[in-house]
Amino acid sequence: IRATCSEIILRQEVLKDGFHRDLLIKVKFGESIEDLQTCRLLIKHYIPTGLFVDPYELASLRERNITEAVMVSENFNIEAPNYLSKESEVLIYARQDSQCIDCFQAFLPVHYRYHRPHSKDGETFIVVNNPDLLMYCDQEFPILKCWAQSEVAAPCALKNRDICQWNNMKYKSVYKNVTLQVPVGLTIHTSLVCSVTLLITILCSTLILVAVFKYGHFSL
Repeated sequence: IRATCSEIILRQEVLKDGFHRDLLIKVKFGESIEDLQTCRLLIKHYIPTGLFVDPYELASLRERNITEAVMVSENFNIEAPNYLSKESEVLIYARQDSQCIDCFQAFLPVHYRYHRPHSKDGETFIVVNNPDLLMYCDQEFPILKCWAQSEVAAPCALKNRDICQWNNMKYKSVYKNVTLQVPVGLTIHTSLVCSVTLLITILCSTLILVAVFKYGHFSL
């Protein structure tokens, strides 16, 4: 059986620019598999400390049927900087690609966390490793015997509390990992930034007070 096994190809890329990105994962089987619609694909992703996934945003996307993803990590703080954060875990239920009979894809919005300022270099890097690829089929396929490495217990579906034994699949990745470049502040600018921020705060507060006393209506 192994001699006839085709490879599972996973491609992970990050879309958009700026501090708010979209993580797109595409999975393609090397050959068409009959009745592939009887299979489900679950992507178990580990989000590094330099990034975060907003659970409230995920809830909104689920309501609009844009993506099927859920946070596994508890006590998650989206406001914490990267040096006070921990790696988080997300489950993404991939969907079959309408343009490819033996392809799946998954979508996940990710956001940069704040990083410590550097003394010299004004940038840092975040490495997004490849995820675990889990598969569950209602019937047996040769590819499961070829590439299944172990079994992993996970929810059968997003809205289902039942637990299924998923096959942890071996795959070939187009990229070893994804590296994101993040701009950070410089420590030599600390005094300048604090001074300018303080001056702007005083100026805006003064303008607000002047407007209140000039246009406000007071009654005793």
